[in-house]
Amino acid sequence: MAIQTLELDARLYGYLQSISLREPAVLIQLRQETALHPMGRMQIAPEQGQFMALLVQLMGAKKTLEVGVFTGYSALATALALPPDGKIVACDVSEEYTAIARRYWRQAGVADKIDLRIGPALETLDHLLATGQANTFAFAFIDADKRNYDNYYERALKLVRPGGLIAIDNVLWSGRVADPEVKDNRTQAIRDLNQKLHRDPRITLSVVPIADGLTLALRRE
Repeated sequence: MAIQTLELDARLYGYLQSISLREPAVLIQLRQETALHPMGRMQIAPEQGQFMALLVQLMGAKKTLEVGVFTGYSALATALALPPDGKIVACDVSEEYTAIARRYWRQAGVADKIDLRIGPALETLDHLLATGQANTFAFAFIDADKRNYDNYYERALKLVRPGGLIAIDNVLWSGRVADPEVKDNRTQAIRDLNQKLHRDPRITLSVVPIADGLTLALRRE
């Protein structure tokens, strides 16, 4: 996990932010509060949030999906980029972490855009499929437990429409995926998914070395 783009020294990273980051005050406040949290490294980098917001706007997205909310930074960045009638279905298991998210969503005036589903994400995704919501999402962001990444991806691929985009976080995993000596289950799950996506004919693929690595998988027609 990384809260800034990998392999940039402090001077260059500061410069990158100074000439690119346009972070609303409410996102700054949320990021600063989360940085004090014991699990604060789970938060995405601000430049990644801005990049995803740009993607959502470029696509003209109105309905998006998020698997893994934590304190709500990515959902808030996305919600601010959506039109007034836009909606996010957001999946998480933690009432504690998402209580922080809800507070900032209300502060930003976007709480009505975010449908937070508390419970195992696979159950939520299966329910969405069972209730006829396949092919209806424009964008999906996956940033949850790594051992289920493949399961989340397969369901997201059914839920996004043709031409829809799936973004998957932490695919470079602080460089551990490239170290053959690292063999823990989470690292191997990311490696396996990275290899699978590289071969997957159902998508157009790009891996962007922003923050901790972000895979973009565009569902083909």
